Amino acid sequence: MADQLPNVDRLQCLNLANSIVPLTRDVHRYEETVVFPAYEAALTMAKASLSSVTRLRAEHIEDECFAGEVTEALLAIGHGEGTENAEAVGFMLRGFFESLRRHIAFEREHLLPRIGIDE
Repeated sequence: MADQLPNVDRLQCLNLANSIVPLTRDVHRYEETVVFPAYEAALTMAKASLSSVTRLRAEHIEDECFAGEVTEALLAIGHGEGTENAEAVGFMLRGFFESLRRHIAFEREHLLPRIGIDE
């Protein structure tokens, strides 16, 4: 979608806008109630690195704020308001998704193996 701006399917923008925040919140809630406690329980005192969980929780807050900003931009496009700067919106979308990719990659590499989840 970011590469197609400003000529994007407005319905696709609305669908994405309506799913980003709820999906992000649901995934974060699962991580914070299931994955993080399992990771913390699996750590021994010698290997404790709870700072990673603290950082990941902080990233959740940032991601949810960013998801809200992306949602606003997509809703505006979806409702026909267009974009004043398609390049900036594309950059915003890429930044949001790249941030999520890094977060997921860290969890896959460091948290999930510790709690016995293989992909």
